[in-house]
This record gives sequence, C-alpha cells and structure tokens, in this order.
Amino acid sequence: MEDRKLYTKEELQELENWFKTVSVPQTLQLDKAMNIPDLPDTLTRLFDQADICYENPKMQGCIILLERIKAKLEEMQQS
Repeated sequence: MEDRKLYTKEELQELENWFKTVSVPQTLQLDKAMNIPDLPDTLTRLFDQADICYENPKMQGCIILLERIKAKLEEMQQS
C-alpha cells in the first residue's frame, strides 16, 4: 500500500495562500465525473475540514481534493 504524505500546518497554509492568489471560477469540471457547482464555497469547506484533519492520515481526502483542484486550475491557466 502506498504511503500517504502527511501535511504540516505550514504546508496547508501555503496551499491556502496559493488559492488566495488566483481567481477561481464559480464552477469547475474537475474531471469527467466530478463537477463542482460552487467552487468558492467548496474551497472554504475543504479548508475548514483540512484544518481539523491534516494530522490524520486516514482523513486526508479533503487535502488530496484541494491538490487536485489546484492542479486543474494550474492546467487551465497554461492553456
């Protein structure tokens, strides 16, 4: 089984700061199966959850999703 990265509070803050520097769309089609209809609200909720769960390796889904959203936004900026 793959070891998961545990995020530090500082890394989580860096990720949140990155989102503050970019303009996020209201909606985002993350992939074929996942559409996020209210991205700003979703980001707020994901960061609230991540702030509580960042030290628990079994509760890192919110941070993984934040990383996926960041990668998608970076991809959109390049095209």
